[in-house]
Amino acid sequence: MRGWRGLFKQGQNNFTALLIQQAECAVKGLEALLVYVTDGSATAAETVQRTEKEADEVRRILIDELNRTFVTPIDREDVFALSRAIDDILDYAYSTVDEMQLLHVTPNPFLRRMVSLLRDAANEVHMAMLRIEDHPGVATEHAQRAKALENRVESVYREAIAELFGGPAEPERIVQMLKLREIYRHLSNAADRGDEAANIISDVVVKMT
Repeated sequence: MRGWRGLFKQGQNNFTALLIQQAECAVKGLEALLVYVTDGSATAAETVQRTEKEADEVRRILIDELNRTFVTPIDREDVFALSRAIDDILDYAYSTVDEMQLLHVTPNPFLRRMVSLLRDAANEVHMAMLRIEDHPGVATEHAQRAKALENRVESVYREAIAELFGGPAEPERIVQMLKLREIYRHLSNAADRGDEAANIISDVVVKMT
């Protein structure tokens, strides 16, 4: 099995390579989450959980590199904040699977719509990281698309909450409402972290150009 350093492209700095790896994990995890909220696949749930652990290892390596590097090609505060934001996206995907299983929540169309948009946003963050060194202007375009997708997630979130609280206040329904609200909130939080990642990427591009 290749070491992490074997994944670095020639001429690409370690921090960019590691951030790309984190973003790839986020895309992989959200693709699996989309499968899970579509058909409840146990295999997809395991993929989300495994990918979250893989992403944690990449982040550990990045922080270790950051602690041992005096001068960084990107401001160290930006590297750390961007790594944390991307990691949080996948953490919320993990929490979504974990609580859906624990609370026996059945997938619904709102969950599928939100996760589909989150998957697309994670892909835009990934594309931005791939382009940030050689084509920073293109990276900014991808970051802006990620932000637009975050707005769409929030729109679906509000729609889902309105539908959730629009029915009769029966005891069994109230329990289900509370469960779903927690799941919806995880996905809304994931969207917020995607938006934060996009903002940091845009800030990095401004500093680079």
